[in-house]
This record gives sequence, structure tokens and C-alpha cells, in this order.
Amino acid sequence: MQGPKFDGRQRAVVQRVRPEVDGGRFPIKRTIGEAVVVEADAFADGHDQLRCNLRYRRRGEAEWTEVPMQPLGNDRWRGSFTVEQLGRYEYGVLAWVDHFRSWRRDLARRTDPADIATALQLGAGLIEKGAARAGDEDAPLLRAWALSLTGDAPIEQRLKAALDESSASLMDKYPDRRFVTLYAHTLEVTVDPVRARFSAWYEAFPRSCTDEPGGHGSFRDCESRLAYVAEMGFDVLYLPPVHPIGRVNRKGRNNNLVAGPDEPGSPWAIGAEEGGHLGIHPELGTLKDFRSLVARAATLGIEIALDIAFQCAPDHPWVREHPAWFRWRPDGTVQFAENPPKRYEDIYPFDFESEEWWALWQELRGVFEFWIEQGVSIFRVDNPHTKAFPFWEWVIGELKREHPQTIFLAEAFTRPAVLHYLAKLGFSQSYNYFPWRNTKPEITGYLTELSRSEGREYLRPSLWPNTPDILPEYLQFGGRPAFMIRLILAATLGASYGIYGPPFELFENEPLRPGSEEYLNSEKYQIRSWDLLRQDTLKDLIARINHIRRENPALQYDWNLRFLPIDNEEMICYAKSSEDLDNIILVVVNLDPYHTQSGWVELPLEEFGLEAGHPYQMHDLLSDARYLWHGARNYVELVPQEVPAHIFRLRKRVRSERDFDYYM
Repeated sequence: MQGPKFDGRQRAVVQRVRPEVDGGRFPIKRTIGEAVVVEADAFADGHDQLRCNLRYRRRGEAEWTEVPMQPLGNDRWRGSFTVEQLGRYEYGVLAWVDHFRSWRRDLARRTDPADIATALQLGAGLIEKGAARAGDEDAPLLRAWALSLTGDAPIEQRLKAALDESSASLMDKYPDRRFVTLYAHTLEVTVDPVRARFSAWYEAFPRSCTDEPGGHGSFRDCESRLAYVAEMGFDVLYLPPVHPIGRVNRKGRNNNLVAGPDEPGSPWAIGAEEGGHLGIHPELGTLKDFRSLVARAATLGIEIALDIAFQCAPDHPWVREHPAWFRWRPDGTVQFAENPPKRYEDIYPFDFESEEWWALWQELRGVFEFWIEQGVSIFRVDNPHTKAFPFWEWVIGELKREHPQTIFLAEAFTRPAVLHYLAKLGFSQSYNYFPWRNTKPEITGYLTELSRSEGREYLRPSLWPNTPDILPEYLQFGGRPAFMIRLILAATLGASYGIYGPPFELFENEPLRPGSEEYLNSEKYQIRSWDLLRQDTLKDLIARINHIRRENPALQYDWNLRFLPIDNEEMICYAKSSEDLDNIILVVVNLDPYHTQSGWVELPLEEFGLEAGHPYQMHDLLSDARYLWHGARNYVELVPQEVPAHIFRLRKRVRSERDFDYYM
């Protein structure tokens, strides 16, 4: 009779490993320098002691690194490792019954001398086996230890030798792992650049960067505006598509079906006789000009992010050269994009069920590769939920294997399951529902979900209060205070956020029509001229907030967000802190853009390392004002027309060597 294909002597059980996404089907995400904290249930039958290790390696390496996991109680274990290089890491959990530790634990409980003597004989045998597994340096030490347990010395002396901690730790180096149990799945973590976790984005149309009213901006104009973006403290400048714009069915201003002879059309209607996704709109300049923009931005600490929109204008060269990549209607015309009742006659979507799907995939991958060669590492992907999911998993996986520095932002304003699935497939950051979460319960519930649920392992939110497609109702009616409120919320609730400017800092708020979220005179369909020198601009506030973000590590992470009580539903209070509590940020925001609001904030003194009965200082980083607070409950009042928020840094009372108090 043939024996089983498994070894029944593997008594340890490993299960419920976290973090794990869909049974290991998808990787979790981290950025360089972050820890991966792993927990697992590990146990065995009977009362024997268990060893449990976490193992990890960069994908492709032959050897694993192992670190011991520590017991948390109730058969739960925890361990961690730090990811230090871009790319993919693998990790897993293994456990085994440790007969030596079990023997030593039981020996310490024995009281009968004859029983102890027998146990010492057993232990010596275990140590001899350990010596056989040890190297030349440690084997003699272990053999000598084994002899000390079985000699003629008094039983008390031999027992003391058996329980020696230093000798036991030497034995731990050479465990008997013949019957080790390895968790069923090898899990993975994608390691991204820090900007995938912490970044501030500014979106701008390069064709509107000109100071000449009625003129068409260029990359050189955009380059001259980099200083303005840098002064506000942004580290990513995101450009809508820069390719030739189709002329067939070109949309006019305010999305009119017919464009005038001088109207520029939508940049998302990609492709004309001048070229397609590898081309540049002639009025923007040349490829050399684009490279110059990328290089100049880098000197200012700014990366250029490029919009990738996989769709074509009717006169895109691919429509003629690869007709099988599109869907054709019975009347012999190509199916344009539509989401009834919306119609986009100037855009042809790709047919991802085409017989020539593989050739299409290869060509689209080539688009990314081309722009990576031009120095672009960050891509905002337009409407990824309208393209085939297998394509995204393949193309992002292939690109990050060759270019692990790349970052992909999904414009995933779609259903929750789809939003999460796109993040699992590989997108580094995700748009989300923040633009429509305005009330205290909405913000608290949604941001708690994003920062506390298991989805945080793979979905990094990017918070945008506006986009060229979205002018939320809150911004339409709240005036300048509403823009300040949404800016502060986005920049402090999330480690990554962005704004579409200059409409944001100039608080443009007029919709196309009542009830619409589209902008009147949208920059999507026409060139706009912006007065960046207006006295009421939010530029200085934006710069101050981005400076605060850079100076305070607590604001550079998402998972440390916690909401705190404040007894006014028109106000919201939340805190972020570093692990060592050296950097604690408390944000209080008046959500009402019209009226002054006040309330009492409650702080968890003990959790923040504060002594009851001792004052502490709250330093408002927006105004530089300092307040002395006492106890857990303190009063705040905010006037929205001035500054509708406090961004406090908590400074603790310290006793100096010179015998006086100060705050740090």
C-alpha cells in the first residue's frame, strides 16, 4: 500500500495570517522604509511548546531571512520586517513543535529528584542532537553542556546547569525543524516610492499656462510656471493629456456638440493626423521641450505626472491602422463612447474583446514605456474601470517589474467593489468618494473605513476636493471658506491629496447649470486665462499647509488617523501621531462655511503621554498662536471667514536641567 503524500508528523497549524489579500491572490502595499507587521494563529495538539517564525525575501532571491514571531496570547503571534528596496517582497509564516523548549519548561516544574534525573538524561540527548546540527564553533559547547547534565555532580548543580539561559539561547540557534509547517500561501508585498504614500498633487492644463489672453500655452510657458507650483509646496505636477487633439466631432466650449474653428477641443479626445498617444500637440511644443519641462521640474523637487487615457479621437491613426481594435456598428461607423444619457462623440473606446486583443495590449504597454523613457514615472490613469481588468493586472505588473519606481493613480470614481479591485490589481493610489463626503458623520465614517479596514493594505486613497470633472455642490455655495475647509480636510485627513488649479486657489465655483457638477466655461473645452496675482488667492494658505505636512511626520501616513469627540456636529476633530508620540497633530475644523462654531474638544491625555493636572501647549501651526490647555476638555471657536480650522501641534511640558518648564 502506497503511503500518503503528506507527513503526518507535522503537528503545528498555521492559519489566519494577516495581512493577506484574498488568500494571497494579490499583494499588499508598502513604501520604502515601512514595516510589514504580520500576525498569525499558530498552535499544535497537546501541550508542547511552539516556535513560530516570519520569513521574507525580495522576489527572485534564493535565500529567506527569518525573524522570530512573539506570542500575543491565545495562540496569536506577531513579527515584522522592514522593506528597504523597490519591487516585490515575499513573506510567509512557519511553525514547529520545539521539543527542547517543551522539555526545559517542564523541567523547571519538576520537584522529585528521581524524576529530575530522568528528565536530565532526556535533555542531554536533545542537546546532543542539537550539537550535531551546530557548526564547528558551537558544537563543542553544546556537547560539554550535555555532559554537565549527566555527570556525577549533585542533582541541584545539574538542574541549575540545565536551566542556564545562555546555554539555552545557544540551543535555540539549532532547532529541530524536520516537521516544520509552512503556511499554505506565499504572500507578497509591492514596495513603492515614498510618494506613493505621501504626496501633494497639483493639476494644471499646460495650454492655459500662458499669460497672453486668448493665446495657447506651451511647455515652455508651463516651465515658467513651475516656480509658482513649487512655492505652494507641491511635489507632483499632473498634466492632462498632452497629445494631438482630434478634429472630427470636436467638442466646443461648455461641451457643445459643434466646435468653432478656433476652439481647441478636449485633450481627452486623443489623436489626429499629427499623431496619437506617442505624439505631442504641436502648439505645446516638441518632445525636447517636454523633456526640458521634466528636467526643470526635478530641480525644484517636482515630478511630472502624465494622464494616460486609453481611447481615441475618430481621426487617431490607430482607427485607420487597426480597425479591429474598435467596435463597429451595423451602419459601418465606430461605436463612440457613451454612458446614457451622456454621449462622447469625440471619443472611440477600445474593444478589449477584440480578436487582436494581444496586439492591442502590447501597443498600450508601449505607450507607458515611451513616456517612461522621457522621464515620467507617475501616471494618472483615466477611467480604468472602463477597460479590461486582466489588462491592468498584466500591464502594471510588467511595468513595475522593469520600472519599480513607477506610480499609478486610478481615476476610479466608480462602485466600491470595482474601486477596491482596481487597487488590488496594482494601482498605487486611488481616487475615491471624498469629494462627496461633507458632513461630520460622512467624513468620520468614510475616513475610518479607508484608514482602519483591511482594505488599507492595498488601497491608498488620494483625496481631491475638486477635479476638472467635479465641482461639488459644497464648493458651489460655500464661497472662499468652503474651499479653505475642503483644502484643510484633504491635506490633513490624507497623506496624499491633490487639487485642480488654478480654479481651486481662485475658488472658481460657478456650475454649468443648476444641479450640475460641471464647471461653467470648463477648461476641458477651452483655454482659460488665470489671474494668479489676485489678492484673495488661497496660494499662501496652500503653501503653509504643505509646509506643515512636510515638517510633521504624523501627517505623512494614513493609518494613524483617529477621530476625537467634540460636542458640536458642525465641527470635526481628529488626531495623527508618530509611533513614539514625539509628533502629535490635532486638527479641528469648522464644517460650516457660513457661521462661527464653537465646542469642547476631548483629548485622551494618557494615550498622548500627558500628565493629568499639568498644562500642555497647543501650537497652532496655521497662525503660529500658542494656547495653554488644561485637562482633557478644552474650548475652541472658529470663524470660517478668517481661518476655519486649527492645525495644532501638541507640545508637552518638560522640566529642564535649569529647573524651569518649557514646551517641546
